[in-house]
Amino acid sequence: MAVALVLLLVAVASVLFHIYSPWWWTPIASNWRYIDDTINLTFWITGAVFCAVIAFMAYCVFRFHHKEGRRAAYNPENKKLEWWLSIVTAVGVAAMLAPGLVVWHQFVTVPDDATDVEVVGQQWMWSYRLPGKDGRLGTSDARLISPDNPLGLNPNDPNGQDDIVVQNDDLHLPVGKSVKVLLRSIDVLHDFYVPEFRAKMDMIPGSVTYYWFTPTRTGTFDVLCAELCGVAHAQMRSRVIVEEAKEYHAWLERQRTFAELSGQHDVAKAAYKTGSE
Repeated sequence: MAVALVLLLVAVASVLFHIYSPWWWTPIASNWRYIDDTINLTFWITGAVFCAVIAFMAYCVFRFHHKEGRRAAYNPENKKLEWWLSIVTAVGVAAMLAPGLVVWHQFVTVPDDATDVEVVGQQWMWSYRLPGKDGRLGTSDARLISPDNPLGLNPNDPNGQDDIVVQNDDLHLPVGKSVKVLLRSIDVLHDFYVPEFRAKMDMIPGSVTYYWFTPTRTGTFDVLCAELCGVAHAQMRSRVIVEEAKEYHAWLERQRTFAELSGQHDVAKAAYKTGSE
């Protein structure tokens, strides 16, 4: 009886912990409410199965505990029970998978008015690239990566000359504006994760992954790497600052373009060469 009661208390305590503990309720800074709804649905389905299994274990412990003279019945199979378990399991798995497919479709279906923002991960820092006045990002190539061009941007692409490059600093975004996040890694696996945005995605070397979101309130949010990427993985931090359009454009005007950074490198090279001669 004591063991059965302990098992039931574990199930009840787990449900109460989920209902009253705020451990996963972080402020929502984007439009992913349906992700939270899907998480809740998954919790309730798996929670119901968990409670049912615990209750069944408690029943078995109490009903079939050892008694002097009692012998176990040999019942190697039960066709009816096997069918019921197969059907219930299939329905439960479908109930968890179907909402996930809908959410994934929304997760990667980008609105037409979304602005492209590139996030580049490398050991162990974050860099960002935003389109310039032409509204288009230039191309990039991993073979172009060098100390003078750490993001591997194509210097011959006219669309990239006015791109805003932010290296190892904070990313600013305007509130209420949809953003398509293009994710790229130039060394190992990384994962761009802003907990309040309810969204993250792996960054795979040689590929460009993406998702979109719409910041719905201003604030400062931590950027984390959610993929173990080396000894300084925990220190791979940055911030996303969501602000009003006026403050955002003021910040944007202070940033340097790829053309300006390339010119600065050329001047530095020329000065070094002249000094060497």
